[in-house]
Amino acid sequence: MHILVVASAYNSLTQRVHAELRDRRHTVAVELVLHDDSIRDAVHLHRPELVVAPMLRTAVPRDVWQSHTCLIVHPGPVGDRGPSSLDWAVHEGARSWGVTVLQAEDDMDAGAVWASVPCAMPPVAKSDLYRNEVSDAAVTAVLAAVDRFASGSYTPRPQDGDTVRVRPYFRQALRRISWDADSTDSVVRTLRAADSQPGVLDELLGAEWFLHGGHAEDKLRGRPGDLLATRAGAICRATADGAVWIPELRPRRAPGGPATFKLPATTALAGRLPVLPEIPPPLHADGLRRTWSDIRYREEGQAGFLLFTFPGGAMSTTQCRRLLDAYRVACARPTSVLVLGGARDFFSNGIHLNVIEAAADPAGESWANLNAMNDLVEAVLTTTDRLVVAAVAGNAAAGGVMLAAAADEVWCRAGAVLNPHYRLMGLYGSEYWTYSLPRRVGEAAAARLIEEALPMTAGEALRLGLVDRVVDRAPQEFAGEVTRLAARLASFPATGQRIAAKKSDREHAESIRPLAAHREEELARMHRIIFDPTAPYHALRRSFVCKQPSGRAESAVAAAPSDC
Repeated sequence: MHILVVASAYNSLTQRVHAELRDRRHTVAVELVLHDDSIRDAVHLHRPELVVAPMLRTAVPRDVWQSHTCLIVHPGPVGDRGPSSLDWAVHEGARSWGVTVLQAEDDMDAGAVWASVPCAMPPVAKSDLYRNEVSDAAVTAVLAAVDRFASGSYTPRPQDGDTVRVRPYFRQALRRISWDADSTDSVVRTLRAADSQPGVLDELLGAEWFLHGGHAEDKLRGRPGDLLATRAGAICRATADGAVWIPELRPRRAPGGPATFKLPATTALAGRLPVLPEIPPPLHADGLRRTWSDIRYREEGQAGFLLFTFPGGAMSTTQCRRLLDAYRVACARPTSVLVLGGARDFFSNGIHLNVIEAAADPAGESWANLNAMNDLVEAVLTTTDRLVVAAVAGNAAAGGVMLAAAADEVWCRAGAVLNPHYRLMGLYGSEYWTYSLPRRVGEAAAARLIEEALPMTAGEALRLGLVDRVVDRAPQEFAGEVTRLAARLASFPATGQRIAAKKSDREHAESIRPLAAHREEELARMHRIIFDPTAPYHALRRSFVCKQPSGRAESAVAAAPSDC
């Protein structure tokens, strides 16, 4: 079937719907639409049999939905209406939620229902839910609705007026934090409901900021509202009964001023931040404390687990170096299997474009970040005394995909979306992709993936050989399944033989073409791009960071600037 996907942004759900429909052999066109006329133009251009809108901020014009069936994805259960569905659900502490695919009509979210799928609501941030539990439910509902439409025999059911609940836009006045009165749990819930957009507007050190991300702290205490400490770029702020860690801030945009964007909190506050103790993240977390740590290590028998989670999946120069230090600590442990990844959500999207954009010398910071990322990937590629497994719980892109591909095995959650390319940011690519990608999928497929620059499902990645195992588990169950699989792998008698063979294979590959040659060639081409002020990379980076719409799906990269 010929399907047109229209969306306000090529965000994570739009990408996943695009990839899932392609996997099922539908012909899919994607158009980013900003207003009525652009929707009309897209329909006129593509003449689709069906229109699907995974994330649409504008109404479908009457003349379009009267002439074409238009399926709208609403991130709420049947009867829920309004533009801030997921914000309200997180704010109210909903334990379960749902996604509805309904037919476009005059009233927003009021059309007949083609499919509805429930989903769990674990206590995590809104954007995490959106990319995981909500995304899983949305894809299940979209595929069911598409099949029902294709059958020609299904009649969508009208919504029951008795179950309708219309809620308004979740404005900043509803998100306000009272540091003197609000408990830690209340503050964390407020911050989670605003992540990743729009953040919680607040005053701090004489300026207005949007706060992004929130994690409870169980030991530090102070006068409510005061800053207590820093940790790996985050700030710790006292609440009425405890404290919270806030990883990122975004300055409020001045009237007529340039767009602002999220940065690590200490970077955003540079020049304003008072002298505070820097409390290193605990690497060996015992699981009993309530605190925030973006890198952790634990062991289960002969299997080690190096978990990391960075906001938005972006990895700055500093974060890459810290992760490399932790990787070396993990490699000093007497294990036979080392699992690299997170418990849920993003694996990695490569270099940190926001930090680069904010740097006094963006080209210099780009170069430093690329080299730090390359150092990390090189360490994985040259680990020969154990098996390394990349546990890809969520989406990955560019250098993040190549970090995973450097491992001996890649285990990917079924709902993850992979973007193994760099072209849409105007870059040639690095992180040893010219070695790892052809090694896994072959020269021809590697060239196609880099050039086509399209998102792919975990299933497609498995068929190509980019992924070794698809773990078909809910987001909350992924970490437990990976632990079980890693423990089993470590117990296999053949694992020792694989480790010995791995060392021999690496030596043989090195004799044919050293890894250093791949790095030198890749970085030479990247150097020419990065240090050329007229190269498209700089304008594309700025547009991405500042969320400037391009109007074309092809200009998007793996993780959209805003997911919710």
